[in-house]
Amino acid sequence: MKIATSFSATYTEAREKFLEAAAGAGAALQRFYNPASKPDGLALTTDVARLGDPDAPNMLLTFSGTHGAEGFCGSGVQVAWLAEGFWREVPDNVQQVHVHAINPYGFAALSRTTEENVDLNRNFVDHASPPQNENYHLVQPILCPSEWDDGTLERMAEQVEAFVEEHGFWTFREAATSGQYQDPQGIFFGGRAPTWSRRTVEQITRDYCSGLTRLAVIDYHTGLGPRGFGERIVDHLPDTPGFDRAMAWYDNDASSPYLGTSTSAKLTGQMLDWIDSNLPDVESTVIALEYGTQPEDKVIGALTADNWLRFHGDRDSRLGREIKRKVRDAFYQDADDWKQMIWDRALDTQRRALRGLTG
Repeated sequence: MKIATSFSATYTEAREKFLEAAAGAGAALQRFYNPASKPDGLALTTDVARLGDPDAPNMLLTFSGTHGAEGFCGSGVQVAWLAEGFWREVPDNVQQVHVHAINPYGFAALSRTTEENVDLNRNFVDHASPPQNENYHLVQPILCPSEWDDGTLERMAEQVEAFVEEHGFWTFREAATSGQYQDPQGIFFGGRAPTWSRRTVEQITRDYCSGLTRLAVIDYHTGLGPRGFGERIVDHLPDTPGFDRAMAWYDNDASSPYLGTSTSAKLTGQMLDWIDSNLPDVESTVIALEYGTQPEDKVIGALTADNWLRFHGDRDSRLGREIKRKVRDAFYQDADDWKQMIWDRALDTQRRALRGLTG
């Protein structure tokens, strides 16, 4: 088995590999069509593969592409799991559902956000009364410039360094990344209404997860942490049954933003939190599996450049193509050793989740 062949270089290739692998495994397939304007004329779909007894009381549920351009990682894992027959390891009392490219626009457009410029993992809030990010206005001028030239990233780095020196690293991290709901052209914007992708998550949850006894969710992400390392981020609050379950399932090899042990800040409007809270009768154990790619300054630089490009630049210009290349590199490493590290950690994580579901 050459694991690298399960990964793809484009959204279209990833979608084709997923559909082929799912069909080969005998999965029942459902397709959700995204009506957004299609980058490069591509059809945009979220595809769902289900295997096992639909009446089984337990479920393993995986997501790829929550943050669009991060979808290469989760897609590769889903394809390998299906194409190489690992799905056969799932016990009879566990059904499995794999959601491919839940944010297909961002995946296809090499953007972290949806067609609405919304960070899907900040969108699951009550938009009539969204959370307040009191310090976002302090970092917005730094991270959302209206002009871009060869010196922009250097100036940005100097301004971030000055901000951190005055206010502290975690003040910057949470102001910049936790989610904001006031600036629709800014980064980490949580939206002013549920996006198409959020509504699709809601429908998938209603259609597939109602009536379960136990649910394990793994949401695949990239862009934080050491290259190739998969950090299991527990979204449950500490001292809750879900948190204790997750730490037991993964043998304490997991982190928590609430305890300061994660590379991630505390976030608002997360998809996994919404799934957990909207299935009150289901014993849910939810984690994000976050893999490192490049140093964080390069990742943030790619994000800010892509945000500038959407509102001020030309995607088809030389600069636009260069920015898109850097976005792809920030969230996907086209290297066999990285792909192998992704797979090894994912396989161990999904196997542990299955043991937890049936233990």
